[in-house]
Amino acid sequence: MQSKVYEAQKPLKEQYQRHPDLAMVIDHARTSGEVASDPFHSRVDPMDGCGVSVPVGVHAAVGGQHDAPTPGDLLCAALAACQDSAIRMVANLMEIELLELEVRVTATADVRGALAMDRAVPVGFQAMTCEVKMKVKEGTPLKQLERLQVAAKECCVVQQTLKSPPPVTTTFM
Repeated sequence: MQSKVYEAQKPLKEQYQRHPDLAMVIDHARTSGEVASDPFHSRVDPMDGCGVSVPVGVHAAVGGQHDAPTPGDLLCAALAACQDSAIRMVANLMEIELLELEVRVTATADVRGALAMDRAVPVGFQAMTCEVKMKVKEGTPLKQLERLQVAAKECCVVQQTLKSPPPVTTTFM
């Protein structure tokens, strides 16, 4: 019996083999604060037309109320979600039965950089940790679990993007 992921990906791989240009996808998000003059709150739509709007707040360490997920929390959530889906998909392809899976991401930043207090302190996270707790069906070979871990890290798009960031451009209109 073929895995669900194999069945879903087989026609896509065949299509991308014939037409590599179709493999290029564009993800996007946009913000839409209800009150543009509110310095501490906004909303982000992680995908046009999905019907989901996430409140965004500012971290207390830089003067906000931290009463909603911050952009840093959302970055951690993106990595956790991507690593979780990569593990699930690779496990399915390898026919490894997952019984439990939890991914927790922690990011650490020295906010003096964001507050422009010390130019020697970079703006941004200085470290991120991804902890994966998983339980698989008893009897799963250790070598297979090791291959799952390597493959899941290698195909996690967010993790690989963070490790080798693309150029980012910002335009003001």
